[in-house]
Amino acid sequence: MRIGILGGTFDPVHVGHIFVAEEARIRLSLDLVLFVVAGNPWLKVERVISPSEHRIEMVRLSIAKHKQFDISTVEVERGGPSYTVDTLDELRSTTGENEYYLILGRDSFTELPLWKEPERIVEICKLVVVPRIGTNLPELREVAARIRGLSGENVVTLDSPMIGISSSGIRERVARGLPIDYLVPGEVEKYIVAHGLYRG
Repeated sequence: MRIGILGGTFDPVHVGHIFVAEEARIRLSLDLVLFVVAGNPWLKVERVISPSEHRIEMVRLSIAKHKQFDISTVEVERGGPSYTVDTLDELRSTTGENEYYLILGRDSFTELPLWKEPERIVEICKLVVVPRIGTNLPELREVAARIRGLSGENVVTLDSPMIGISSSGIRERVARGLPIDYLVPGEVEKYIVAHGLYRG
């Protein structure tokens, strides 16, 4: 199987996440895209993250109608800091020797040399880099110079329309009492309202 892995805090999950997952699935002929909900992302310790049960349920609601999307809670269940290389090892132990595609935003790709064991990550899977509005993709050679084994053979740029939506922007709009229609799936919006999330 060809499995895409889209990790994130998903606080909240939004239509940009769904769009990227579907674009990757179609363009790379993926059999499955796994939404991996982060437990305690070590690069985001500077802010409070919503409880995992809320983030997991919002992802479940957003992908319920997508047969080739699924959710993984391995990072939440494992506890402690969330490291991608550990997640990949755990997924391989449960799903077998598949072809893995790690879907990354431009900022995450730039930070990859700072991650735990980046050399092993590029051994285990191909990287799918998603550009974002207002940013330029870093030169591959700049990142490759800091990670042994990284080259154009294991990096794919997802050449698709860019969507300028962010979870932080959605949280800010909710805190200010502004609508979030069309930014998150309808069921996610209802969940946010029902549970009073992001009200500050």
